[in-house]
Amino acid sequence: MGGQRGTMPDPSKAADLEEFVSLLGELRAWAGMPSYRVLAKRAGPLMRAARVVSTSTVVDVFKTGRSRLDLDLVVGIVRALGADEPAVDVWRAACIKVHGPARTGGPVGVFGQLPTDLATFTGRREELVRLIAAATEHHDRSGANTVVISAVEGMAGVGKTQLAIHAAHELVRAGHFTDVQLYVNLRGFDPELPPADPSAALEAFLRQLGVAAQQIPEGRDERAAMYRDRMRDRRALVLLDNAATEDQVRDLIPAGPTCLVLITSRRSLAGLDGVTPHLIDTFTEAEALDLLARIAGHDRVAAEPEAAARVVEYCDRLPLALALTAARLRSRPAWSLAALADRMQAGRLEAISAGGRALRPVFDASYQALSDRAQQVFRLIGLHPGPDFSAAAAAALAGITAGEAAEVLELLLDEHLLQQKRSGRFELHDLLRAYAHEQANTHDTGQERRAAVHRMLDHYVHTANDAAMLVERGRDPLKLPPPQPGVCLEHFADHERALAWFTTEHAVLLSAVGHAAATDFPAHTWQLAHALATYLDRRGNWHDLAAVGNTATDAADRLADPLGKAIAGSIVARAHRRRGNYADARHHLRHALGLFRRIGDLDGQADTYIELARVKAWESPPAISDALALARRAQALYQSSGHRLGQAQTLTAIGWSHARLGDYALGLTCCRQALPVLEEFDDRERQAHAWDSIAYAHSHLGQHPQALACYTRALDLCRDLGDRPLEADILHRFGDAHHAAHHPDAAHDAWRHALDILTELDDPHADKIRGKLALHRDQGACQRAVRV
Repeated sequence: MGGQRGTMPDPSKAADLEEFVSLLGELRAWAGMPSYRVLAKRAGPLMRAARVVSTSTVVDVFKTGRSRLDLDLVVGIVRALGADEPAVDVWRAACIKVHGPARTGGPVGVFGQLPTDLATFTGRREELVRLIAAATEHHDRSGANTVVISAVEGMAGVGKTQLAIHAAHELVRAGHFTDVQLYVNLRGFDPELPPADPSAALEAFLRQLGVAAQQIPEGRDERAAMYRDRMRDRRALVLLDNAATEDQVRDLIPAGPTCLVLITSRRSLAGLDGVTPHLIDTFTEAEALDLLARIAGHDRVAAEPEAAARVVEYCDRLPLALALTAARLRSRPAWSLAALADRMQAGRLEAISAGGRALRPVFDASYQALSDRAQQVFRLIGLHPGPDFSAAAAAALAGITAGEAAEVLELLLDEHLLQQKRSGRFELHDLLRAYAHEQANTHDTGQERRAAVHRMLDHYVHTANDAAMLVERGRDPLKLPPPQPGVCLEHFADHERALAWFTTEHAVLLSAVGHAAATDFPAHTWQLAHALATYLDRRGNWHDLAAVGNTATDAADRLADPLGKAIAGSIVARAHRRRGNYADARHHLRHALGLFRRIGDLDGQADTYIELARVKAWESPPAISDALALARRAQALYQSSGHRLGQAQTLTAIGWSHARLGDYALGLTCCRQALPVLEEFDDRERQAHAWDSIAYAHSHLGQHPQALACYTRALDLCRDLGDRPLEADILHRFGDAHHAAHHPDAAHDAWRHALDILTELDDPHADKIRGKLALHRDQGACQRAVRV
């Protein structure tokens, strides 16, 4: 924008919404203080779905006291203020962070999950009136005691989803169901992916409602019960898109009369209790002509009314077919509607059946008009496991540069062959995914398709590995084979951008691990799991950590790769340790240790001894002497391999063990010796451990100011890392130190904060802090509380 001064503010430092809004104001100052009117004008076209934004709406974003922000609008404003896309991703992640997750049991604040309303939504006035009336008249009646369920049914491509989304937005804009809006694509008719598991959908909803992953029950019935409880008395709208059967949606329906459920399906859901079906047919001729004109141009349609009517009929007045045809006309100003109608009538494009309607001619028309490269990209992105993808991933599939891929993806967006629900992320409609996959099977050999998947997995493995090296500075580099020719890799300037990438790609990476295993790429399976493990661990996603570890173990077993088996086993062990399954953790670690010994990997052995030491330290009762002995064995191995950072890491562990055993002076000495090397390598995780150990020793020596200062430094480091389990662990001892310093209120606050985090993570050590807080209520029992 010009006028930018100094360093851009860092939104990741915002601890809450107030601080985020303040930093947004600093970003405006950094950009030269453009007026709100100028910002409104610039931000609208830069949003996910371009729209006109009023000046007052922009002014409201910068006001304090807000309970939530429109994420899409924030992103548009950040772009308008001159941030590049990597920076935009950081601001987006920070905005999401300060909105949640909500504390368990308290008020839940969530983003509305509805997809963007279409600016070109056309017609459907009668259907829309019926849908809205079914929702509002029920809730206006006194004594209504059942949830409203409306099923929008009809053939593929008839516009069920867009109608339901538009109706949902109309209802919310009118002030209905404003507490919560949830959305899920149930993939009832996806030709390549199975229908979504209702249990998995319940898990996603519960997470969106603020329930930590570790608190979500395993069983479907238990998840459904928790979901109904969380939705009780909420003015909630739930949109269940592309449902396959009644059984798939039954548990996703809340019980309260304050809720509305909108379901779309190609099948009748008459077997669902209490459902009101809304059968949607194709457009009327007037509606179809209106949509054609809105996209292709009113003047062109008005100039050839008879030809336009023929095109509408050849599209069977099917909204999806019309949208694609109209987009093709818009991009070909030299075409006449009459010529297009003649081509369609001549049967040059073969027909396929989609719900009894001819849809293939329209898909073929759009596909065949693409350049060879665009056709290739379109075909190959049908091989992506989803749920969405970046331009870099598409480039890897096609073996082209990211810039070339971005140009093609923009073309595919213009042609309505691709969807973009958020900036930089692309999706295929389920019908188009099937078509793209079919075209790949027809035009690309099995070897070519496998090479494309190989490049895609290389993209994710190498990019994730590079990101992991920034997220975990003390990580040993994994020796990967070079990527295939034509693989587009992403690179990151710092820890924050690497972490933002993991956050954006989280769901994709989990899918990619399974896809690599299913398509017989076992090495990629365990390598990708290895790259993802620390991110999942620090986020507290220990169920996912165990799942990718088990998948990686199976893949490494098939490959008979001892390194892969050892690493995969270590991932599984970490998940067991986090969940308090110490015997299982030791079993997997001992097996991994034997494998590392077999291949002569000294650093792998040392890493395993350190993990075994952690298990010993966390057991009840803790075996600190055993942990110290294991840390010393790790130290000797790191010395043999010449691993300076490893030696510093284990020196910290040794110092911690000495402090736990009461030799505080020796503990201080070890940790202070380790710090210069840890700082040299920017290993913030182990620096946090070192300062935590130093603080612990100071506290027990009665040096309370030094202890509190060191704990504060440790907390700052682990918060920079986004390591929630470590933050809770240090907060626990921070509370102990405050109590020892006779600061009862500060001790209570630290323990309470630690308990909040551990409860979210379903950490088995939460009960220990609950006991301290209970005893803290009796001031005479405070000293006993520290000894619990």
